[in-house]
Amino acid sequence: MIDKETAYKKISELVDRFSDQIDSYKRSDYNETLTRRDFIDPFFKALGWDIDNEQGYAESYREVIHEDRVKVSGVTKAPDYSFRLVGGKRLFFVEAKKPYIVVKDEIPPAYQIRRYGWSAKLPISIITDFEEFSIYDCTKKPNPTDKASTARIKYLTFRDYLSEFDFLWNTFSKERVLKGGLDKYVQADTYKKGTTTVDEEFLQSLDSWRTYLATNIAINNKNLAEDEINFAVQQTIDRIIFLRIAEDRKVEPYGNLKSATERQGDYYKNLFELFHKADEKYNSGIFDFSKDKISERLDIDNKVIRNIITDLYYPSPYAFDVMPVEILGTAYEQFLGKVIRITPAHHAKIEEKPEVRKAGGVYYTPQYIVEYIVKNTVGKLIDGKAPKEISKLKIVDPACGSGSFLLGAYQYLLDYHKNYYSENGKPSKGKKDNPLTPEGNLNPSEKKRILLNNIFGVDIDVNAVEVTKLSLLLKCMEGETEASIDNQLKLFHERVLPDIDGNVKSGNSLVSTDIYENQFNFGDVKKVKPFNWLKEFPEIFLGRNFEKNEEFKLHFQNIKRQTVETDKRINELIKKYSRKVEESKEDYGLQGGFDVVIGNPPYGAEFTDEIKNYLITKFSSQNYQLDSYMIFLEQAVKAILKSGGKFGMIIPNPWLTNLLQKNLRRFIFENATVDEIVHFKQRVFAKVTVDTEIVLLTKTKPSNNRVKITIVEKGKQLRSDTHKLIFHEQREWNNLDGGVINIFLEEAEKTLFQKILLGTKSLEEYFTVTNGIKPYEVGKGIPQQTKADIAKRIFDSNKKETKYHRQYLMGRDIKRYSIEPKENRFLKYGKWIAAPRFNTNFDAEIKIFMRQTGDSLIGALDTKQYLCLNNMHVLVPKETTKTDTKYFLGIINSKLLNWYYQTLNPEKGEALAEVKKANVAKLPMKIAGDSSQKDMIKFVTQLLKLKEEKAEAKLQSKINEIQGEIDYCEDRINEIVYQLYDITQEEIKIVEGK
Repeated sequence: MIDKETAYKKISELVDRFSDQIDSYKRSDYNETLTRRDFIDPFFKALGWDIDNEQGYAESYREVIHEDRVKVSGVTKAPDYSFRLVGGKRLFFVEAKKPYIVVKDEIPPAYQIRRYGWSAKLPISIITDFEEFSIYDCTKKPNPTDKASTARIKYLTFRDYLSEFDFLWNTFSKERVLKGGLDKYVQADTYKKGTTTVDEEFLQSLDSWRTYLATNIAINNKNLAEDEINFAVQQTIDRIIFLRIAEDRKVEPYGNLKSATERQGDYYKNLFELFHKADEKYNSGIFDFSKDKISERLDIDNKVIRNIITDLYYPSPYAFDVMPVEILGTAYEQFLGKVIRITPAHHAKIEEKPEVRKAGGVYYTPQYIVEYIVKNTVGKLIDGKAPKEISKLKIVDPACGSGSFLLGAYQYLLDYHKNYYSENGKPSKGKKDNPLTPEGNLNPSEKKRILLNNIFGVDIDVNAVEVTKLSLLLKCMEGETEASIDNQLKLFHERVLPDIDGNVKSGNSLVSTDIYENQFNFGDVKKVKPFNWLKEFPEIFLGRNFEKNEEFKLHFQNIKRQTVETDKRINELIKKYSRKVEESKEDYGLQGGFDVVIGNPPYGAEFTDEIKNYLITKFSSQNYQLDSYMIFLEQAVKAILKSGGKFGMIIPNPWLTNLLQKNLRRFIFENATVDEIVHFKQRVFAKVTVDTEIVLLTKTKPSNNRVKITIVEKGKQLRSDTHKLIFHEQREWNNLDGGVINIFLEEAEKTLFQKILLGTKSLEEYFTVTNGIKPYEVGKGIPQQTKADIAKRIFDSNKKETKYHRQYLMGRDIKRYSIEPKENRFLKYGKWIAAPRFNTNFDAEIKIFMRQTGDSLIGALDTKQYLCLNNMHVLVPKETTKTDTKYFLGIINSKLLNWYYQTLNPEKGEALAEVKKANVAKLPMKIAGDSSQKDMIKFVTQLLKLKEEKAEAKLQSKINEIQGEIDYCEDRINEIVYQLYDITQEEIKIVEGK
C-alpha cells in the first residue's frame, strides 16, 4: 500500500505538470477522457486506490468501478467512478469533468452528482476536473434549480492540494478510509446535515401516489370494497416501481414505462399492456393476473397515471440504478403503517393503522442491526460449508414487514456463494450449470435457486408480504442487464424471476387454525388471519429435505391438492399437537423446523379478550399482561425453530427485568443456549423509549455455557467501535428460577450483591407495603363513575370542603427525607373513588412514602396522615416492629441500598424506569446494635429538620450552609450502613462508582 510521503510526491508532480501547461489543458478540445487518464486516475492512484484493477479482481470485487457513460436526454446516466470497500459497499462517487468546465459554477453536474449520492444514501460525493475539487453533502435532497454551491461542503483548486494534503490523505486515501478516516469526516459536525433523506422523501412520494390513486380509484370504481381498493393501489404502485427500477438498471429500455403516457387512448390500459408483457418475461408473481381479478378492470384517469410516472423520471431526484433495495424497504415499512379508508360517500381517506397509532409510529430496523443478526445466525451456520449443504438451510422471519431481515439474509447468502465459487471454481463461459458469470457474479439461475431454497417469511399484512416479495425479487435481479435477461429467455428458456408465493405468505404467525375449534361463527376469527405453520410449510416441519425448484413446487402443489390422505394426516397432527398444552405443543413438526428465525417482532400489539385467552393457553410461559414480542420469542424456541437452530431478534430489554416474565425466562434458559445479548444504552429506534437489545440463541440444552454480554454505550457504533464485554454463566441464570437478570453485573458486583443479603430480613417483615389510591376510573367506585365525573374531577378541591376531604400527595412531592407539595390538593375520600385502598392505614401516626416513578429509592417520612396516589408506595410499620421507623428510612435512602436496588432492577437512566412494589417489599434490612441505631436515628432526625429549614430559607448563602450540613448527615448515615452490612473500602468504590 502506498505511503503518505510517496503520495505527496506524486500529487506534487501532478500539480506542477498541470500548472506548467494549464492553458493547454483548459482548451475545449481537451476532453474528459484525457482528463481522467492524465490527472484524475493518477490522483486517486496516488491516494492508494487500485484504479485500473491491477490486482486482477473479478469485476464484482473491484474497489473502483468505472461506469459506462450513457447519455439520456443529454444527461449522464451514471457517475464516472464508484469507490467501494471489499464486498462492494459504496463509499462515494466521483464525477469527472474536463478543465474547460467551471466546476465551481456549473449547476447540471452539481445536481447530477448530488442526485446519485442522495439516491444511493451516500454521505458525500465529489466533482473534479483536477483543476477544481468540489465535495458535496449528499444527505440534502437535491433540486434541479439549486445553485452549484448548494450543499457544497468543501471546495479546493489544484493549487490547494499540497497545503490541504493532510485533509486529502486523512479523508480519501485508501489507507485512512479503511481505518475510519472518511467516516470520521462525515460524522463530524463541520456542516449541517440535510433534513430529508432519500428514504424519507421516497416515503412522501409513496404517500402522495397512494392518496392520488386511491382518491381516483374510489371515485371511478364504486363497485370496489375498501380492502379491494387497498389491494389495487398497492399492486399498481409496486408494478410501476418495479418496471421503473428495471429501466434504470438497464433490464428494460429506458422510457418504456413513460411510453404508456405518450400513446393515444387510455393510459392505464397502455400501462396494463406493459404489465402483461412483464408477466411473460419475469414470472415473479408481481404481474400474475390469475390471482388478481381487480386490476384489469380498474378505471383510472389519464392525468393520475401521467403525473405518477412523470414523478419517476429525470429531473426527479431518484436515481434507481444506484438506490439500494434496502432504502425502498425503509420507505415501504413506513408506508405500510397507513391504510386507505373509504367514507360512506365512497371517498378515499388515508389513516394510520390503529396499532401503529398506539405504538407511535412504524420502526424500521437499521441496516447495521440486520447485518449483525444475520452474520451471527446465518453466518454461524453456513461458515465453511459448501453450497449443497447450505441449500438445506431454511431461514424465516415470522413478522417480516417489508422484508429487511429477509433481504439481509438473502444478501449474505449471495455474497457467501459468490465468494465460495470464486475461491473454489472457475468463471463461467456462459454455460447454464456454471454458477458464476464471466464477470465473477452469480448467474441468474443460482440467485433464484438460493432465494427459493433458503428464504421464507410470514406477515399478517398482505400488503407487507407483497412488498417483501418485491424487495426480494429486485435483489434477485440486481446486476442483470437487458442482454443477460434475453440470454435466459432465449438460450435457457427460463423466465427472469422465480415465483416466491410459496416462500413468503400472509397470516397471523401466533394464531393457528386450531382457533376455529368450537367456533360456529368464523367471521370475527377470520379477521385474525389464522396461520397453520405445519400446513403452510409441510416440507420444513415434516422433515423432508429437498431442493425447491419450480418443477418440484408445481408437482408438490398438485400432490397436495389430490391426496386426501396427506391432508387427513396433517389435520390429525395439528389436532394432536395443538389441543394439549402439556404434550408436544412445543413442536409443530417433530422432525423439522426452521434452521434460523430472525426479525424485529411487533411490540405491544393489542389483542381481543378471545385472542388473549387463546394465546395464554397456547403459550404457557406467558402471563396475563401479554406483549407480542415475548410471544414471538417463546414461539420461536418452542415451535418453529428446529433443534440446533439459531435465533436472532432485536427486542425490548424488559423480558429480562420484568418481574411478571418469570415463566418465560425459565423456559428460555432451560431450552436454549443464550449465545449473546447486545444491549444498547442509546435509542436504536428514534421514538422507542425503552432500551432494546439483540438476543442471539441456539436451540440446544445449555451446558456450561457462558453468555456473552456486549454493552453499546451512548454515542458508540456497533460495527466500528470496541465495546464493554461481560460474561455470565447461564447456569447462574437457571439457578434464579426465572428471576430478574441484571446483565450489567460483573463478578465483583455479583459477590457484593450476595454479601448484602447475608443475615438480613425482607422489608415486608417489618412493614406492610401497599400502593396509594386511584381516584378516578370509568365504572369504578360506589356509585360507578362516569366519563363526565372524571372530566370534572368531581372529588378534587383546593381546600378542605368537608370532613371527608383529605390532602393527598403525588410522586413529585416526595424528595429524599422531605415532603414538599407544590400546591394544595384535597380529595373527597371514600368508597366513591375508584380504588380507595382501605387496607392501607393512611391514618397511621408514622409511615414512609416512596416514589414509584424513577430508577432509585426515594423515601420520606409522613406524620401528617396524608393520602397519596398510586404512583407511590406506602410503608406502614407493623405492630411487631419495635425499631424506630426513622432507622429504616436511613437504610432505604442510603447509597448501599440504592446500589442494591439498581442492581436488582437494572433500569438506571431509562425513561420508563419504575420502583416496583415487589422489589421494595424484598429490600434486605439489618437491625444494628443499640449504639448504631441511636446514631442512625439521630442523623435522620437532624436531616428531617435540615430539609425543612432549607425549604424555608431565602438567601442562597443560607441554603448552601444548610446543604453542607445535609451532606454531612448523609455521609454519616452511609458510613453506618456500610459498617452494618460489613462493606469493605474496595466494595464502597463499587457502590459509589469509583
